[in-house]
Amino acid sequence: MPRAEPSCKTVCSILQRMPEGFPILISVVPEDAGKRLDQFLAARLEAVSRARVQELISEEKVLVNDAAAKASLKLHGDERISVLGEAQRPPLRAMAEDIPLDIVYEDDDLAVINKPAGMMVHVGAGATEDKRNRGTLVNALLHHFARLSGVGGELRPGIVHRLDKETSGLIVVAKNDEAHRKLAAQFARREVQKAYVALVHGRVKAERGTVSKDISRDPVRRIRMTTRLSSGRQAITHYRVARRIETAFGKFTLLEVKIETGRTHQIRVHLASLGYPVVGDATYGAPRQIRGPAGAMSLRRNFLHAAELELRHPRTGENMGLKSELPEELREFLAKLTGK
Repeated sequence: MPRAEPSCKTVCSILQRMPEGFPILISVVPEDAGKRLDQFLAARLEAVSRARVQELISEEKVLVNDAAAKASLKLHGDERISVLGEAQRPPLRAMAEDIPLDIVYEDDDLAVINKPAGMMVHVGAGATEDKRNRGTLVNALLHHFARLSGVGGELRPGIVHRLDKETSGLIVVAKNDEAHRKLAAQFARREVQKAYVALVHGRVKAERGTVSKDISRDPVRRIRMTTRLSSGRQAITHYRVARRIETAFGKFTLLEVKIETGRTHQIRVHLASLGYPVVGDATYGAPRQIRGPAGAMSLRRNFLHAAELELRHPRTGENMGLKSELPEELREFLAKLTGK
């Protein structure tokens, strides 16, 4: 009996393990004719990057009609693709670096850090032992704390949740495995309250609103997320107008944003889907420069800040509420924008 074609989720889970479970068989249909082999596989295999697919192809772990192929192969729409295993990678561990940290709270179980914009939380699984494995929050945590939880693995010690690279603000870190599991359970049950401050282009008309649009990775531009596909994960964002601003550079709205879910780029993609991209966020449609009568100005980061975090302490159960003021560069930008 022929083996049934696995679902994308099944393929992904197997690709994240070592060769047990291979080969994986994928049939190409006429609708996929004309696509490059690497593009097709990157779209089919959720959470597997195009670079990762290209490594598999270069190591001849992807066969097309039982023959090795190039990443640039154009599909005809009737091929049979076999994925034979994972690309071989040397083990990678995050390294400690003496990077200053703004520690808002710390005890034996957790720490809350005020992350600056421009700092990645951790490197991705595709990183190598070069500068891409430097300068992250994890690198700084390893230097400052003697112990961190190991639940997230050697690349993500202590990391319970994440913030985008160009988003600043509060992020909680677990120092031991028990604290990590209890904090992660709070996030999973949507018990952690997170509030953000965002400045968006345009005048938001409604005083408050909710965006409930599923989010998935953009199949063409893999660094982006999208709300336009039916196969996404549930995402819920609430917003409230804090201030409407009319300036010589155009109309803007300062929003307080709360999220029930924590999808990749959630606030950015949800607000952009309404036609109100976050200032500075060129990935989702914001202009790189804002022009006015006296010239142009720009923001080298997203105007998005994780300002408040409420959770229960993993050991005591005590409610914790922490706040972070807008960083200086956002205050200065807002003052320059409004002329005040």
